[in-house]
This record gives sequence, structure tokens and C-alpha cells, in this order.
Amino acid sequence: MARVDLIILTWNGRRFLQPCLDSLFAQTCRDFQVWLVDNGSTDGSPDFVRARYPQVRLICNAQNVGFAAANNQAIRAGDAEFVATLNNDTTVDANWLAALVDTLDQHPQAGAAASKMLFADRPAMLNSAGIAVDRAGIAWDLRGGQPDDAAADQPRPVFGACAGAALYRRAMLDDIGLFDEDFFAYLEDVDLAWRAQWAGWQALYAPAARVYHHHSATGGEGSPFKSRLLGRNKVWLIAKNYPVPQVWLYLPLIALYDAASTAYALFARRDGSPLAGRIAALRQLPAALRKRRTITRRVSGPELMRRLEPLEPPWKVFGRYQHLRPASR
Repeated sequence: MARVDLIILTWNGRRFLQPCLDSLFAQTCRDFQVWLVDNGSTDGSPDFVRARYPQVRLICNAQNVGFAAANNQAIRAGDAEFVATLNNDTTVDANWLAALVDTLDQHPQAGAAASKMLFADRPAMLNSAGIAVDRAGIAWDLRGGQPDDAAADQPRPVFGACAGAALYRRAMLDDIGLFDEDFFAYLEDVDLAWRAQWAGWQALYAPAARVYHHHSATGGEGSPFKSRLLGRNKVWLIAKNYPVPQVWLYLPLIALYDAASTAYALFARRDGSPLAGRIAALRQLPAALRKRRTITRRVSGPELMRRLEPLEPPWKVFGRYQHLRPASR
């Protein structure tokens, strides 16, 4: 049995599959099984993989069931000690998987390891060094937009791992549950990170695990589809996971920051999809609140609050995402 079930999800991503899979099969760590979940592609992706990579285990869906559900299918189908999730629009260094596995081997209390994700078109710039979440409930890619310098080579604890290139301990997933399929796509990895933090699992950034990512090649950065899901899922994140009673103290600030973000999209970008997403979230808020009862809590609310980043002024919050704009043009 392989030590790692390595899952790739694709939806009409045929053009990315060969470089991605070729980089995987050049890994120094060979103890893995690749699972490819096809979400109803019409570009010939499954036939291509069957013909060129017969060692890959294929799961084919008749339609796009979303990032969360598709990854869960492969997680349940496998039984390896570790589960790696990797976006199809990536290539990885030869030592990528070995670096992630070594990190979790050396830290048995850690349930997730985050890769050093670099932009494929700007390889000297960080895309992500793990997930960060602040006290307004806003999540972002740690060190996103910063240079790949000496500071980026320092291992450190993080709130969670970006599922675009992550390694999870199956024991953690068995403990806290899999991706929330109601999210469909986007922020499901942040929700998983919240639940892991509540249950007392650590997450670590592994800078030697280098990944090159074509950011939002599938969903499209700034697309109405992505913006709507981000707006909806952000509300659900807070409803499901934010500590009580601390949420009542921070709720005015959470609402203020969220209103500013929504207003900016609506008036500066003429984009109503974030507002539509938030309205959809509020309509289904009772279901999100009921999920709070299922979360395993082994740390206190005050302790979890200490793991959140401090609040920053709104202009600094907007600045966290400025580096994404050139990549979407």
C-alpha cells in the first residue's frame, strides 16, 4: 500500500495535465498512488490520461460536482496514511512530495503541511505559504505577492494548508471530517483548517516543497462564478467556526469589513456577484449554524482567537490581493 494518496481534480484542464503528471512521476519520493477525478470534462481529459498514464486511477463524474465533493470521492476511495491534494494547473519540484512527507513524519502532532506555491508566470513571487485568517474572519494566502527570498525559506506554523498543494494526515481527516461539500469550491480548505485548529491539530509550512501554479486557471480570478462562491462561503466560514462568545465582540467589525469589501466590488468593479453570494449564504444560514454542533473542540475559544492574525486597516486588507490582478489579465 502506498503511503500517499495523491489527488488531482480536473475540469476541462487537459492542457495542464501532461506537465502536471510528468512532474509527479519524476518525484524522488515514489511511495504514492495518483488519483485523478474528472468533473465532467468535455475536452478529452479522461481518454488522454487512460492512454498516457495507465497507472493513474481515474474517477469520472458525469458533471461538475465541485472541488470539495470530488476530492472527497478520492479520499474515501483511498486508504493511504497521507492524502495530498494538488491543483491540475501546477507543476512540482522533484522533491516536493518528499519535503511534505518529511514534515509530517517529523511532527506527529501536525495534521497538514503547506507547500511553497509560486506563480508559474512569476516564479520569483509567492502565491501562497499557507493559509492565514484574521480576527475579521478574512482568509488569505500567507505571504502572497512577496518575493521568494530567505524569509520565505523559514518553516513555521500556519493556520492551515492551501488545498491547491497540501498534504494531510489521514488520521486528522478521520478525526475532523472531510471537505464541506456544500461549499462546492473555494474556502473549503479554510473551513477544514478551522476545524483542524479547533480539534488541536497543527499545520506547518514546508518551504522545500516547491510548486508552480497557474493561479485560478479553472475558475478565473475575479470571475462572477468565483466571486459569488467566495462571498457565500466566507459567511458560512464565520457562521460555522468563529468562537462564541468572541464572535459577538467582533461581529460589528466583521460586518464593517465585509460591507466595505462588498461595496468596493459593487461600485468600483460593477460586480454584484459577491453581494449575491452573501445573500445566498444568509438564506441558508440556519444549516451552516447547525454544523457548529458537529465540530470537535479540544482547544478553548480564547486559545483559537490567539491563532488568528490581528486586524489591519482596510487598505492593508485590500493590499493582500493586489498581486493577483496581473495574473488575471
